[in-house]
Amino acid sequence: MTQTSTLTDQRSVVRRLIEASVLGDQEVVGAIVTDDVAGWSPTINVHSRDELLAEFDDRHDAFTSVQVTVNRMDASRDRVAAEWRMSARFTGPLEIEDFTIPPTGGTVHLAGATFADLRGDRVSAFRHYFDDAALLEQLLALE
Repeated sequence: MTQTSTLTDQRSVVRRLIEASVLGDQEVVGAIVTDDVAGWSPTINVHSRDELLAEFDDRHDAFTSVQVTVNRMDASRDRVAAEWRMSARFTGPLEIEDFTIPPTGGTVHLAGATFADLRGDRVSAFRHYFDDAALLEQLLALE
């Protein structure tokens, strides 16, 4: 495989990670991360595939009509950086620790960046950066 096709494959894996993370798609995420994946975002901190998949249990029904656009991706060796935007309708309760935000049906928008390390064709570490306070502000303002 050429270096160009390897970087293209890595970009594809990271694009799938971003989309599946927003959608809470455990099946896709489970298939593209390593068993010992380390991940961080403003709302999670995990050190294994099992911990990551458990995080989706509380959130996967909160948003529908999800649209994710990856605006830019840069790949070098085993690292990929991506800028993305998402919009979604808030149609299910969102549990954050001991607090539940009831759904409003309104649309929320979020921009972020993801940095991922790959081991072969799987993500071994990731960092999702986004403004969780801006998201929370949108969710609460919709009420």
